[in-house]
Amino acid sequence: MNGHGRWARAYGAPTWHLLALALCFLVAGYAATKVVEVGIWPGFLVWFVGAVILHDLVLFPLYSAADFAARSSTARTPRRRRTAARPPGRRPAPINYLRLPTAFSGLLLLVWSPLILHGAEPNYRAAVGLSTIPYLTRWILVTLVLFAASALLYVLRCLAAGRAGR
Repeated sequence: MNGHGRWARAYGAPTWHLLALALCFLVAGYAATKVVEVGIWPGFLVWFVGAVILHDLVLFPLYSAADFAARSSTARTPRRRRTAARPPGRRPAPINYLRLPTAFSGLLLLVWSPLILHGAEPNYRAAVGLSTIPYLTRWILVTLVLFAASALLYVLRCLAAGRAGR
């Protein structure tokens, strides 16, 4: 056995995974030094701890329960061992066509929430001279487009599965 195979088995993942992880830590470390350098680390620390607590104690249980409910309501057959490929002619599972636009919409809301919810109105107006009012409408429109595109893709895949089943 070569050293590479032994390393991958001991580490539990390919070597590129460790390199990517090290790169992520380097970028995070660089960002942390800039936060400390600017002097905003107390606010950043409060935000970071708050985000971890909010996610782990509130959001994770909520979206896990929502995902479980969605999977339960869309299940058509009893659970069985997953196969590598879906048999031809079988409709795709709709759950992923709900998960993806929901995840992107939630991520957009999380990132842009101060502007979408008008919490940063005074600072934003002072910085750029514009209002935050359009952000809520834009987020709603982007969310609608994401769900519409996902629904269209689901319909197209269902039609393709119907043709393949004939």
